[in-house]
Amino acid sequence: MILSFYVARRFFWMFLRVFAVFFGILMLIDMLDQLRRLSGKGVGLVQAAELSALNVPESLYNILPLIMILAAIAMFLGLARSSELVVVRAAGRSGLRFVMAPLAVSLMIGVAAVAVLNPLVAATSKAYEARYAGYARGAERVLSVSEEGLWLRQGGDGMQTVIHAARANLDGTELFDATFLTFDDAGLPRERIEAESARLDPGAWVLTGAKRWPLDGLNPERGAQAEGDGRLASDLTADAIRDSFGSPSAIPVWELPAYIRGLERAGFSARNHQVWLQMQLALPLLMSAMVLIAAGFTMRHARAGGTGLLVLFSLLGGFAIFFLRNFAQVLGQNGQVPVLVAAWAPPLAAALFALGLLLHLEDG
Repeated sequence: MILSFYVARRFFWMFLRVFAVFFGILMLIDMLDQLRRLSGKGVGLVQAAELSALNVPESLYNILPLIMILAAIAMFLGLARSSELVVVRAAGRSGLRFVMAPLAVSLMIGVAAVAVLNPLVAATSKAYEARYAGYARGAERVLSVSEEGLWLRQGGDGMQTVIHAARANLDGTELFDATFLTFDDAGLPRERIEAESARLDPGAWVLTGAKRWPLDGLNPERGAQAEGDGRLASDLTADAIRDSFGSPSAIPVWELPAYIRGLERAGFSARNHQVWLQMQLALPLLMSAMVLIAAGFTMRHARAGGTGLLVLFSLLGGFAIFFLRNFAQVLGQNGQVPVLVAAWAPPLAAALFALGLLLHLEDG
């Protein structure tokens, strides 16, 4: 038990050291990028550092499996060079039993990453987008999905229009049971339009079964007009609506199931979010698989020779699993493979491969 705690503690501190090194490198790169893009907007070194501190956590979270395998390789190589592995094996401790301690640590880190780090990354990503939009004077998101349906916002000609619909087609360009509320530049309501359906054409919404209420009088119903079919000018495009969904990573994993149900109720496809949710649930398994891969190639005495080649094989194996996972994510999002297969097959295959390699080395 004392030996297991020693190995677990050593592996945990090695992971933190590798994590800190990557954090420093990514911070430096991102700060230079922020300064390059926003130097003409009056952004200085302090503002760039703040933006980078909000943006870097997402990048670190995405490469956690790679950080895990680098930490595992570094720890096993350190134990091999100090002959601690030889002493452990001489004491009768098998390699499979020895690797259980770092494996347990990797599982706990994976669970903590999904449960704690994921919501923090989602919050920092939102804060980064808002602050970057403020510096760049860019447009904000135009769409929001809730339990009551979906909400759109459009601007132009000194007016803002808030759009609500009970449901929509897959790309948000056709709305059903839609309501349009128009506000002037002072924020006062000017007009309300209800339509059975609204289709987005270039430059305008084409309304069907529409009725208008002017909101500048005391009795809007007196001035109401049933138009049947009509048009309402719009600066929205199908690409703008689609892009306004943003990345599933911007939503905390605890809120994703409710958000997915909201998308499906509104008539949108939630496949991207379903794949992302399952991939987050499979992250602890992937982290453990990275430790097993590193152990299979590097958990041997340094005097046996070929250490550099084994480290290379270990790194290639880790990177191959990482990119296979990303490739499976794309296939899952495109509907070419089932969601569960896209999320769980790569880490499960990696874990079984590494476990087989370890069994071969220990008992083969």
